[in-house]
Amino acid sequence: QVQLMESGGGLVQAGDSLTLSCVVSGRTFDSYILGWFRQAPGKEREFVAAISRTGTNTAYADSVKGRFSISRDNAQRKITVSLQMSTLEPEDTAVYYCAADRTWLNTPRTDSSLYDYWGQGTQVTVSS
Repeated sequence: QVQLMESGGGLVQAGDSLTLSCVVSGRTFDSYILGWFRQAPGKEREFVAAISRTGTNTAYADSVKGRFSISRDNAQRKITVSLQMSTLEPEDTAVYYCAADRTWLNTPRTDSSLYDYWGQGTQVTVSS
């Protein structure tokens, strides 16, 4: 069993920075691509960023390129993936979800249907 737990959400003002973290526990000996997705009220869940198994490759949604940065720490029993967000905009307001894609591929994927495990989400609210 794999568990994902996000933290770091909150209420910030436009232009502020915030870092989200997600701890992956359980079958950490398996291989995972890790990603962040978000869902705003009344909208579908959308891709934000993803990072390959080894951390060498990353992918970002156009709307966050240059403002968000994803990274990961592959410890033996715990994997942590972080999302550093800067120059936040009210349009970034959403519930942010961490997800894990169990695969031997090393290319980050943007399709949410390919991800096997999901966290409960953490709320990010950006006021104008």
